Amino acid sequence: MKSNFLKKKHLIIGVAPLRRTAWTHKPFNQPEAAKCKNSILDFLKRYEESDVTFIDLEGITEDGLLSNIPDADRIADYFSAKKVDAVFVPHCNFGSEESLAHLCVKIGKPVLIWGPKDYVNPDDLYRYRDSQCGLFASTKVLQMYNVPFSYIENCDIEDPVFDEGFRRFLAVVSTIKAFSGMRIGQIGTRPNPFASVKVNEIELLQKFGIEIVPITMQDLAGKIEKLRNSEPDRIREEADSMQAIYRLDGGTTYDHLKKAAALKLAVEDWAIEDDLSAAVAMCWGPMIETTGIAPCFVLGDVCDDGFPFICETDIHGAITAVMAMAAARYKTPIFLADMTIRHPDNKNSELMWHCGVFAKSLAKAGETLRLNRHYNRLCPTVGEWELKGGDICVVRFDGIRGEYSLFLGEAKGTDGPKTVGSYVWIEVEDWPKWEKKLIYGPYVHHCVGIHAKITDILEESCRYIPGLRPDRP
Repeated sequence: MKSNFLKKKHLIIGVAPLRRTAWTHKPFNQPEAAKCKNSILDFLKRYEESDVTFIDLEGITEDGLLSNIPDADRIADYFSAKKVDAVFVPHCNFGSEESLAHLCVKIGKPVLIWGPKDYVNPDDLYRYRDSQCGLFASTKVLQMYNVPFSYIENCDIEDPVFDEGFRRFLAVVSTIKAFSGMRIGQIGTRPNPFASVKVNEIELLQKFGIEIVPITMQDLAGKIEKLRNSEPDRIREEADSMQAIYRLDGGTTYDHLKKAAALKLAVEDWAIEDDLSAAVAMCWGPMIETTGIAPCFVLGDVCDDGFPFICETDIHGAITAVMAMAAARYKTPIFLADMTIRHPDNKNSELMWHCGVFAKSLAKAGETLRLNRHYNRLCPTVGEWELKGGDICVVRFDGIRGEYSLFLGEAKGTDGPKTVGSYVWIEVEDWPKWEKKLIYGPYVHHCVGIHAKITDILEESCRYIPGLRPDRP
């Protein structure tokens, strides 16, 4: 099931090496540009993992380089046909800024600009590329055309600065790809007391192209019943898998696991059928009546399969989760937590907690994975374990009065008092600044946590999302 959710992580990057049009005289000559292009294409092979494919210009232009506007138009059509997610434009000499602008405007995808460090030939004292000089010209023209772009500083391609910058750009492209055309499934309505998670569905669609795909609790019940009738063995296999992983406490039985398995499989099947990016649910009241369990740990189990499943109908939380997982290149699941209480002794520490919805793969080493009764709804099944520490980024997409921002904070896991449900204590540089930022908003108590360093990636991603402002504490 997990592979179905991660299929969208594959990136296709168009590579358009750029050169000035001069062919014969020493500065900006074509043979030197072609030599530079070949070394760059060869270097890029190290990034051709299972989740990245490069599309170059070999056979598309005479020399595999972009140098004029007619070529830019043809390349844009070619890249579009190949469904590229972004364009990398290495400057193999000074470049052709106008050709670059035409390509980027027409393709409408994230753009990465970079040029290798130059050299002076000791024999004739000529500079054969002047790529850094061209970077200044190209980026000015891109701004004239209102084209957002990223760049890596002028450096040798073997420099670690290039590798860091290129991998960061791939993560940015992953985020933009996930954000574009996002579809959030919604099970049931918003719980009445949860006014803080109200959203403007029409605004999300018109401003960002984000669709909400609702189903009723009755629809969900129908999907579960159909699954029970048609694939009972599949439900039993999933329940057996759960029984092998979790310790059953608080009256949790194998029958509860079968109900949890049916809910999990029904949601995941729906997600694949409707091409959903994430889902939210009214996770108590009617959900408990419909499924016969507290769905808390099921939400975490689905998150562990690579599909964000968010409680309390928090649509903005689901949008945040999709962005965070994509920025981390799908290497780790997210967890949606309440910012709950301050640490009794550490003034810069806060409890990130929820009833029991955190993915099992995030549990602290040595923790027993317990399924217990909900602490106040008194029905199985909720997860109870402490999360591992380390670097944790805290993120929240939110908005009010038509203005949207992305809260970006960096924390580390720390020690704190044990509590019920799933939780982790975090420590930040200056908690009062965080609290002030969250209070004045437009944020709520729900934040997405992820064990990855992605704040710079998400801030860069906001360049490509009109109407979304990065916001650090």
